[in-house]
Amino acid sequence: MTRVAAGGRAIETVFLDAGGVLVHPNWVRVAAALRAHGVAADAAVLAAAEPRAKHEMDAGALMTRTNDSQRGWIYFDAVLRHAGMAATDATARALADVRTYHDAHNVWEHVPDDVVPALTALRDLDVRLVVVSNANGRLHAMFDRVGLTPHVDVILDSHDWGVEKPDPRLFHLALAESDASAATTIHVGDFFHIDVAGARAAGLADAVLFDSARLYDQADCPRIHRICEIVPLVAARNAARV
Repeated sequence: MTRVAAGGRAIETVFLDAGGVLVHPNWVRVAAALRAHGVAADAAVLAAAEPRAKHEMDAGALMTRTNDSQRGWIYFDAVLRHAGMAATDATARALADVRTYHDAHNVWEHVPDDVVPALTALRDLDVRLVVVSNANGRLHAMFDRVGLTPHVDVILDSHDWGVEKPDPRLFHLALAESDASAATTIHVGDFFHIDVAGARAAGLADAVLFDSARLYDQADCPRIHRICEIVPLVAARNAARV
């Protein structure tokens, strides 16, 4: 784990990406959709392939020429490829079924066991928790459904605001909605060119990369590998400011 950059004021607000940080794709559901179309698929294999697919996608050129909706399906194709599965008509039909579910419910609905304890521990540090996510208009309903809404203070779904990360305007909206200051706010996200670049452009105190598979050794930002690691990072930063 890398510490947040030294200097500055105590952290009062933590912005958190939703997908890839607090919630993850329901790979059991995705694998079932593939099998329904005759494609052999294993949820664990898909989950293991995901970090490599995301790392491959995390290039500035791709991020600047696509929107979140487009990237979502580039992402699923990349996951299948990294899982050793060829793109076929059957995989396309299966992913179409996944997209139909996602449009109605949001398929990023798996909550790892350490998420709620981490959010609880952050609140115990007396920081505001603000979800700042590129999403599809179903984020609030999905957070209600999976039980995360009571554990955060504010939720911003980019679909509702008409602007997406890395555009700094979404971060500025989140600051206004949470009555937070950029100088005392950090952001945690899983894409360097969306989350880290966007938070920096918005002038936040720091940006932390959620790097679950340790693929970003050259990244010039703090990294965590599990969501629970943000807790001691914030605690250490704030203890140093006392």
